[in-house]
Amino acid sequence: MPRTRKPRRGSLQFWPRVRARRIYPRIKSHAESNDVKPLEFACYKAGMTHIQYMDNDNNSPTKNKIVTKAVTVLESPSLLVLALRFYKKSQYGWTAVGEQWANVPDFVKRKYPKSKSKKSYDRDFDDVRLVVSTQPNKIELKKTPEIFEIHLGGEKDKKLEYVKSVLGKEISVKDIFNEGEFVDVTAVTKGKGFQGPVKRFGIRIQGRKDKQHHRHVGSVGQERPGKIRWTVARPGQMGFHQRTEYSKRIIKIGDDGFEVKGGIVNYGNVKKDYILIEGSVPGPKKRLIILRASLRPKKPKPVSISYISKESKQGV
Repeated sequence: MPRTRKPRRGSLQFWPRVRARRIYPRIKSHAESNDVKPLEFACYKAGMTHIQYMDNDNNSPTKNKIVTKAVTVLESPSLLVLALRFYKKSQYGWTAVGEQWANVPDFVKRKYPKSKSKKSYDRDFDDVRLVVSTQPNKIELKKTPEIFEIHLGGEKDKKLEYVKSVLGKEISVKDIFNEGEFVDVTAVTKGKGFQGPVKRFGIRIQGRKDKQHHRHVGSVGQERPGKIRWTVARPGQMGFHQRTEYSKRIIKIGDDGFEVKGGIVNYGNVKKDYILIEGSVPGPKKRLIILRASLRPKKPKPVSISYISKESKQGV
């Protein structure tokens, strides 16, 4: 019987494998855009379903045929713009030089005492960003609102004009993205705790005579120098890592709710605004997902949906 071989599971590109610093993702880079609008938006993962649509891609082997695709349902309540944050570029990078806060809720004042100040910022700056808050209370989700920054596209003067017009107001997903557009999806993956090297890296299970230890590494390295190299599969944290999936297509943006027979398992029904993303996205249900304008831009490809499954996936 031939020996079966398979590639190593678990890329060493992501190392060290430690828990994410916080439960919602951190965006460190963004795409360049000439349009004056936010470049990110936050949603809550609800679940998955499937759709059917006519494939109109000229290069596809299923052209002019009805195809079935799995999609992820994201509930997307509007974001509340809490403040403007101004930045200055220096030899050490971007430095925050001032803020301008709107009338904010009490939970924000407890976390950010500076938010009580309503002073406007009038000094020189190189960039301005929005400080926004999620609103889980609008969808009756028992979560603490997350507060974070989002970047903007466009020139500096037009940015300033835009941010002043939205300060203290709400931003919906329709103000940022369109159907058929490709976005990058960033989230913190499901946490699986402390796991051994077999599950974590897919190494071979040892035989009957291997010291009576079967789910361990056969050799951890040479005798001298006496150290274990970082490339050796070792037990440790698995899951709860921040990951980004690039170029995921927005299939549909709706504002009339997404009701499933019996409700989405472990989530319920989507009350109002929602997004359908092609394929899967990282993270468990009810976790915050951040959509970002794609760093690898593609031409938008809208689809004409003929069927959306709203049957319960209980027991599937």
